[in-house]
Amino acid sequence: MSELEIGALLFAVTFAVLFSGIPISFGLILVSIGFLYFFGDAGGLSLIPNTFVGELSNFALLTIPLFVLLGCTIGASRAGKDLYDSLHRWMCKIPGGLVIANILGCGLFAAMCGSSPATAAAIGRVGIPEMIRRNVSPRLATGAIAAGGTLGILIPPSLTFIIYGIVTHTSIARLFLAGVVPGLMLVAIFAAYAWGSSYRQLRNNPTQVIESYTLSEKMSGLIRILPFLAIIISVTVVMYGGFATPSEVAAIAAFLALVMVVVVYRTWRLTELWLIMREAVRESCMILMIVAGAAVYAYMMSYLYITQSLAEWMFSWNLGNWELILILNVFLLIAGFFLPAVSIILMSMPVILPVLVHSNIDLVWFAVMMTINLEIGLIHPPLGLNLFVIRGVAPEVPLRDVMMGALPFVGLMLFFIVLLAVFPGIATWLPVTLMGPA
Repeated sequence: MSELEIGALLFAVTFAVLFSGIPISFGLILVSIGFLYFFGDAGGLSLIPNTFVGELSNFALLTIPLFVLLGCTIGASRAGKDLYDSLHRWMCKIPGGLVIANILGCGLFAAMCGSSPATAAAIGRVGIPEMIRRNVSPRLATGAIAAGGTLGILIPPSLTFIIYGIVTHTSIARLFLAGVVPGLMLVAIFAAYAWGSSYRQLRNNPTQVIESYTLSEKMSGLIRILPFLAIIISVTVVMYGGFATPSEVAAIAAFLALVMVVVVYRTWRLTELWLIMREAVRESCMILMIVAGAAVYAYMMSYLYITQSLAEWMFSWNLGNWELILILNVFLLIAGFFLPAVSIILMSMPVILPVLVHSNIDLVWFAVMMTINLEIGLIHPPLGLNLFVIRGVAPEVPLRDVMMGALPFVGLMLFFIVLLAVFPGIATWLPVTLMGPA
């Protein structure tokens, strides 16, 4: 068999194994061993342990468990409820203010935890029942939280950017900066859609009761979010001021989050801290196992010359940059329906990276586009992960309504990808301004 034929068989077998329900990391390793056994030699098989352990010894991976600990610590507190309450008091008189408050809450929460499911669960658990109780359409309520939750992998700190940076040897700090402006713009676009939808609903129901709060109530609510802002500002100043590496920043952020939940939320009992640590270890081990398994998978593809053959095959198409970007986005969009973002990056970038470099495509800009594309996979029916997270925190809303509520936001994100393609400076302006050309 030729390398391309082996590659086609490899992808078919990989998808079959992953859809069997086996954990992703073990599935990738089993497929790698099987193909090296049948199409490689003993020398290729003997290097698997070194590849597995060698990938985990990468110092840059230290950021992953630390940022995971940050997310688990914030998620274990009443942070979601406090963010929602504080923002709602200021936004209550605006049409759709309740929905906008939840979207802004998702953005702030995402800036601390870096996890989409955690963001959707933390804000949605409090926000969705409150929105529905105040006559917000269940579709808009669940769709807004599902879409707002996706910001967790775009607004730094982002585990997706960390993995992408490690795989492509791109500056993680530069990637974090590149996600700031697109993340804020998506928050604004989601909020504008929520305002428009709620304004139409308000015109059809002019008797709807609008809450009001005194200035002292608004200020007391504002005080609640100061610890969160302190963490965000500390991370921003330390990282982008050049005072610390991403790994050191992750340690600082995790420590500040632990201090906050102990001091502010009185989460100091050993049983409560044990739950936080256990969840952080479980999620970190899962991600690191996927990273190591994908490293073995990438090694197998390179050893069998599949990666090089696929890249050469793509070069032979003589595509322009626009055509190439379109094909890659369609591929990522489809893959995102079935696989988590981390797995897609680890499995696809060894093939895509040589093509991007050959075509002189900015890797930082592509990282942002890729991340937004993978965000769509999190909320696109039928298998979007955030849809099932929302269904879990709001069981009273039928899954069909959750899916229908997410579709308008899918359209908004597709529009933003086109906007990013036409105006790449949306992603590249901030890192170039603060860090200079790459």
